[in-house]
Amino acid sequence: MGILSVLIAAAAAWVFGAVYYMTLSKHWLAAVGFPMDENGKPKGNGSMMPFALSALAMLLVAGMMRHIFASSGVTTVGAGLVSGLGIGLFFIAPWIMINNAYAMRPFKLTIIDGGYAVIGSALIGAILTLF
Repeated sequence: MGILSVLIAAAAAWVFGAVYYMTLSKHWLAAVGFPMDENGKPKGNGSMMPFALSALAMLLVAGMMRHIFASSGVTTVGAGLVSGLGIGLFFIAPWIMINNAYAMRPFKLTIIDGGYAVIGSALIGAILTLF
């Protein structure tokens, strides 16, 4: 499990996130209360910053998961998948829930964002053990 596995895992989770959120975009936009124009399209300046930050975040998550896996002896795809699933389900998703609860955001947003955290972490975990 080296730097190549971290880069591949991060890229896979980032691409998965793009597909995941494109699929759920209407639900996500409604849950966050994103302003829409008269044509039903999201208003915004089209900044690339969120995309860059999410790519950086995936690198950080994959890098830390690689460290945890190496320290814990996680070496098989099954163990990586289950460990990643656990990280997403029991570390990241609850944190998302706390943030959304205090911000009084709809629970639907927690389900959407938490779902990405769980599946994305499982994906990272499985890929880290492949290389």
